[in-house]
Amino acid sequence: MTTSPDVHHQPERRRFATTVEGHEAELEYRIEGGFMDITHVTVPDAIGGRGIASRLTLAAFEQARTDGLNVRPSCPYAAAWAERHPEFNQLLG
Repeated sequence: MTTSPDVHHQPERRRFATTVEGHEAELEYRIEGGFMDITHVTVPDAIGGRGIASRLTLAAFEQARTDGLNVRPSCPYAAAWAERHPEFNQLLG
C-alpha cells in the first residue's frame, strides 16, 4: 500500500515540493499583483503517473485561496488541471 506524499510549501523559494522514492517533484510560482502565477510543474519520469503533479497543483490553488490570491496558471499542466477542476474557477483571473 502506498500513501500520498506530503507536499511542502516553501514560500521563501516560491515553490511546493515533495520527495518520492528519493526523487523531488516541484511546482514553481511567482506572486505578482494579487496573483499566484504557476510557472512550472516538474515531476521526474521515475515517479510520474502517480498524481503527484495534481497534488502539487491542488496545494498551490488551496494556498492561493487561503492567501486571498487569484491564480494565473501559466504552466500548461496547471492550466489543464484548472480546466478539470471547475471548483477552483473563482480563483482564476
